[in-house]
Amino acid sequence: MKLVTFEIDGCARAGVLEGEDVVEAGPSMKAILSSGLKLERGARYPRAKVRLRAPIPDPGLVLSVGMNYHEHLKEMRTPAPEKPAAFTKSVASIIASGEAIKAPKSNPGMLDWEGEFTVVIGKACHRVKAARALDYVAGYTLVNDVSARDWVAPIFQAQGIMGPIHAWEHNLLGKMFPTFCPMGPCIVTKDELPDPANVRIQTRLNGKVMQDANTDDLVFSVVQLIEYYSQFYLFKPGDVITTGSPSGVGFGRNPRVFMKPGDVVEVEVREIGILRNPVEAP
Repeated sequence: MKLVTFEIDGCARAGVLEGEDVVEAGPSMKAILSSGLKLERGARYPRAKVRLRAPIPDPGLVLSVGMNYHEHLKEMRTPAPEKPAAFTKSVASIIASGEAIKAPKSNPGMLDWEGEFTVVIGKACHRVKAARALDYVAGYTLVNDVSARDWVAPIFQAQGIMGPIHAWEHNLLGKMFPTFCPMGPCIVTKDELPDPANVRIQTRLNGKVMQDANTDDLVFSVVQLIEYYSQFYLFKPGDVITTGSPSGVGFGRNPRVFMKPGDVVEVEVREIGILRNPVEAP
């Protein structure tokens, strides 16, 4: 089942994709997830007549895992961490597939892509074991963790104790600009994607493949991430966990490649669909 949030006549509703139609299924995605995926079927609309929004436009938490693909760590010349590493990405930066990534006026020159396979929590969970972790997952979606890379180089140049800490914080701030969290196009329920440890993900820039990987390259698997972070977080329905970027980011290339106005970036997992966003000037 593919779940979406859509807009019709100025009102947002949750629905299910069925062929070329969207069937109304509830007042909001969080309501559907909190109900255990119980659907309140209503009106049917041609997909072309509705506007798809981010499948979860208002998650309580976007937890973005970094440094989690072996090949990406190699291209960034970074050793594999002993424990998972993550940050909370701004919910206000979420946009839908089809909406524009807007280059920030302050830092427009080093816009990078990070196509990420993303977990959608379906039931509240805290301190769960890896063996039970998928019991708390409703399904999966895609996120492009767009990044202004201006502050990557200073991380490796920082001195002392607080210098690297401040440099890392600035690097993370480069991921928080408005429009820097494209999400979508839908949530595919876990029954249609039963093995999150074997998922092919691809990112394309203007049709050219930039990232092509499988989640079997993850340093920490989906279930390990849920086990680790649920020690600290109380995850609630609608929270999302991105699982990290594969290799092939623009900053890691020689020569480096960055997104610019007029470009189109796509992230695809066959079972989920294509998250497609144009890039616009400030």
